[in-house]
Amino acid sequence: MKNKWMILILILIFMSALVGCKKEAIIEKDIAEMSFDEIIEAARGTTVTFYGWGGSEDINKWLDETVAKTLMDQYEVTLERVPMVPTEYLPKLLNEKQLASEGTIDVLWINGENFYSAKTNDLLYGPFTEKLPNFNTYVDGTSPDVLYDFGQPVEGYEAPYGKAQMVFIGDTDQLLTLPKGHEELLELAKAQPGKLTYIDASHFTGSAFVRNIIYDIIGYEVFIDHVADKEVLRETIQPAIDYLKELKPYLWREGVTYPAEDAQMDNMFEDGEIYMTMTYTPFHVAGKIADGSFPKTAQGFLFDKGTIGNTHFMAMPFNAPNKAAAMVLINHILSPEIQVTKYDPSIWGDLPVTDPLKLTETQMALFDAVDIGQGTVPQEELLVKRMPEMRADLVPIIEEIWRDEIPGN
Repeated sequence: MKNKWMILILILIFMSALVGCKKEAIIEKDIAEMSFDEIIEAARGTTVTFYGWGGSEDINKWLDETVAKTLMDQYEVTLERVPMVPTEYLPKLLNEKQLASEGTIDVLWINGENFYSAKTNDLLYGPFTEKLPNFNTYVDGTSPDVLYDFGQPVEGYEAPYGKAQMVFIGDTDQLLTLPKGHEELLELAKAQPGKLTYIDASHFTGSAFVRNIIYDIIGYEVFIDHVADKEVLRETIQPAIDYLKELKPYLWREGVTYPAEDAQMDNMFEDGEIYMTMTYTPFHVAGKIADGSFPKTAQGFLFDKGTIGNTHFMAMPFNAPNKAAAMVLINHILSPEIQVTKYDPSIWGDLPVTDPLKLTETQMALFDAVDIGQGTVPQEELLVKRMPEMRADLVPIIEEIWRDEIPGN
């Protein structure tokens, strides 16, 4: 009997070693040559690190609970979220590249200027999106929102995460009309001195507001092939700079200072210190009304000519230590069942990247069942009035011109 138990134990040890060897062989195999089933098997039982902005408790909770739980349930992969912004993780990656050191980051939340910088400096792994079943099944890979990131070709080095669009929010109890463009905004500011402002243009939302004003006055077509030269660009956007100078004395604190970030401006709006705020999250207003932060008279709106929309993406560093789990996580987030959970304004209110035409009736019903809440701009209007982002190499120049010309002057 004792011998039988010894034999059984030896068999179990042998089988365990065999499975381990098989998995190790899969991991050592070039991930580009692996099937997605092999990638899933290589990822099983491992941890994937996700680096990105951690400034929203709602988004953090969604990642830590909804995404992490379903990732573990379906793939036995542990999600570790690390709050770190691109200005911190890009130098880290550059340093690792220069020292040829081992990688520490598996997935990045990235887009715009930061993607341009990372891709230019060969800090990203790819192309990889063609390996992802959910990308190929549910995402329109020919859409400009997916092909380009702030005018830069993506070329498979990023997978879409969600869609953002600039939305203005006004308190209709304080404002008789909501401005339909820059001219009406100026009229409103003159009628309500000190009750309007915008976020400092060094912040991405404030920068987007300035670009929206530029588009509303000048249009966006001229910037598609515009030279990235500060003085030439200054001459092009001078009418918008002149407008912002005219607007300035009617703003909160006469435009001598500006809110530093979204949260500060939202708090000012909540307190009635200002009558308008702005966001890159289209259904943000619904969540704020629902939790009692914003008054029920808060209403989202767009300019008639439209507002800037862009896509935020997920990418993998060139030296990601767990590329298999990174691909599993990215593919998982691209599933309609996960995309719909962040579409809900009570959770995040992020626009999905799945193409409605590629969804089954059952999947589409999941999105149709979401209550987008009070005060929101319908998705149909958002899509009709969605304007393309400016090229990434032009954005920091415009921000620099704004700092030269507007604050404190």
